[in-house]
Amino acid sequence: MGNVEDRQLRGGTEIILLVEDNSAARTATKIVLEQLGYRVIEAVDGEDALEKFRANKDRIQLVILDVIMPQGSIKPIYDEMLLIRADIKAIFLSGYTEDILKRSGMIEEGLTFLTKPFLPAKLASKMREMLDT
Repeated sequence: MGNVEDRQLRGGTEIILLVEDNSAARTATKIVLEQLGYRVIEAVDGEDALEKFRANKDRIQLVILDVIMPQGSIKPIYDEMLLIRADIKAIFLSGYTEDILKRSGMIEEGLTFLTKPFLPAKLASKMREMLDT
């Protein structure tokens, strides 16, 4: 069983764009990611996210996006990021369940999704899985 845990907590040195409007959640996630060795660029909303994504588009290897922002769904922002860089990898986070978000059209099939709250190990393993493929 020890091997599973080791694998889950494997970090990296990649640059991550973290898009989260809740400052406490953003700070907590950033601390976890930095402890795992990642470099984190924080964004507080969709506009901020796009600005930082454009400025660092060749350096960012993964985007972590809160699905629901004060301005609505983050999906249009993600679609814009895909136009800038078609190969960008993303993990979507929400307190709502995946099926509710899919039914409401906020996210679609095939996107990587984690329900909040999540264990740091779950996020870490999902990130490595995405970054390594």
